[in-house]
Amino acid sequence: MTAQEVERGRFVRQPNRFTARITADGAGGYPAEAGRYRLFVSYACPWAHRSLIVRRLLGLEDALPAAVVDPIRDERGWRFPDPDPVTGAAFLSELYLASDPSFEGRYTVPCIWDTVTERLVTNDFPNITTTLETEFTALHAPGAPDLYPEALRPEIDELNDLVYNTVNNGVYKAGFATAQDAYEDAFDALFATFDRLEERLAGSRYLFGDRITEADVRLYPTLARFDAVYYSHFKCNLRRLADHPNLWAYARDLYSIPAFGETTNFDHIKRHYYVTQRNINPSGVVPKGPLVDWTAPHGREALARA
Repeated sequence: MTAQEVERGRFVRQPNRFTARITADGAGGYPAEAGRYRLFVSYACPWAHRSLIVRRLLGLEDALPAAVVDPIRDERGWRFPDPDPVTGAAFLSELYLASDPSFEGRYTVPCIWDTVTERLVTNDFPNITTTLETEFTALHAPGAPDLYPEALRPEIDELNDLVYNTVNNGVYKAGFATAQDAYEDAFDALFATFDRLEERLAGSRYLFGDRITEADVRLYPTLARFDAVYYSHFKCNLRRLADHPNLWAYARDLYSIPAFGETTNFDHIKRHYYVTQRNINPSGVVPKGPLVDWTAPHGREALARA
């Protein structure tokens, strides 16, 4: 977090610098081609996590290779455990500055590198997943789900806006607030939305019935990090995820799907937040808990049959 990201005690996320679009027809100069692009991610980052989930659900692993950075970030930004074999970069910052030498700010994941023009195309995390869903369709695996069905897009977008502002980014607004009123506003909005989602999921297996959509992909990474990080580290401690029967069962239901569970790395998540964010956790000590069973039966199948 930079000083520019706190205004009057309130956390304000920095704008995304690279916002070019990859399209099926290549009209903007970046066609959706297999093997042309490289996705840079962190298992710790919720925004990057959603791109890994979608990439796996759609069967794009071969078409869009990915590289994972180390979970511990310092003033130089995200580091590759070994120099990236395609770009040769040791730090993600090298690719940002190669694309824009004047760039100032945090070097964020996820981002997509074009191996042809040798520059970053996008770090616009809200649009990376929908781009994979709508512009890479020719490269989807047979039988891949339609995560962003056209008929539901207005409703999905409306729910995504609420979840982003009060839940996904809401935990950051609470955690990085430096004023009591800013913290309490974010805290109250977060749990008000949790209450709405808890009610919604009482009669629906997923956020939009029996099908997984972009809305589930966007909510899940925050839920996966909630009890392990946000409850204590970001002071979001009114209730745990495990104290919400429907949300907790829903999260475990998604976790049981390989695209969700196998991209959830609790070791990377906890080490990143507790070790990297020394302004919140000066000691860098990583908590051992919570000890919960994400593989416990969730019982959500019954809702699909209801």
